[in-house]
Amino acid sequence: MTDKSMDPKAVFEIKDLTKTYKTGDVEVHALRGADAVLYEGEISVMLGPSGSGKSTFLNIIGGLDTATSGYVRFKHLNISKATESELTQYRRRYVGFVFQFYNLIPSLTARENVALVTEISTNPMRPEEALGLVGLEKRMDHFPAQLSGGEQQRVAIARAIAKNPAVLLCDEPTGALDSTTGRLVLEALTTINQELGATIAIISHNATIRQLAHRTFYFADGEIIREEINEKRLTPAELVW
Repeated sequence: MTDKSMDPKAVFEIKDLTKTYKTGDVEVHALRGADAVLYEGEISVMLGPSGSGKSTFLNIIGGLDTATSGYVRFKHLNISKATESELTQYRRRYVGFVFQFYNLIPSLTARENVALVTEISTNPMRPEEALGLVGLEKRMDHFPAQLSGGEQQRVAIARAIAKNPAVLLCDEPTGALDSTTGRLVLEALTTINQELGATIAIISHNATIRQLAHRTFYFADGEIIREEINEKRLTPAELVW
């Protein structure tokens, strides 16, 4: 699934991406020809109402789902033509995922939750290093029930970055959090972008978050209807919502 003709600064190139789900005789068009380029070392924010195609888009570029038609390229890999085995290797080697719900194992400490990922990765960082990047140096040996929602989300972020992914895909990472806690989570993500150079894509219903992004993609009815480059980015601490 190798493909070499691509802008060297582009991490993802997506063309005419469609996804149709069938339930009996009913067809749902989740994506209707989305086009986008995501660039190395950038934070992108995906905005749009529920049902506009954001999560489907993220799942396809992350290798969790496959497109009905269209073209998805990650660096020199043609994801749209990958086998299930190749997608598994792609996810394991290159992609970290963060979701709205933390999915931590209650019986394991923060350190142990992160260590689960490092044990199956090819080039992992130490769990302690990953937790340090998200500001949890003093909470490593606490169990999820002993952590706040924001701390649990930061453990989930540490788990996602511990395998040193090239890409971090985040689906509503602040959706269950208040604004103060949400800013701490966004600070963790911006630190990872700056320290590791990871390309980050964030889905959000909160339009304010676009102010920290390098670029914003606006979704509607399964299409990307607009793209904006942010000339003056704010820090998470400066965001107001």
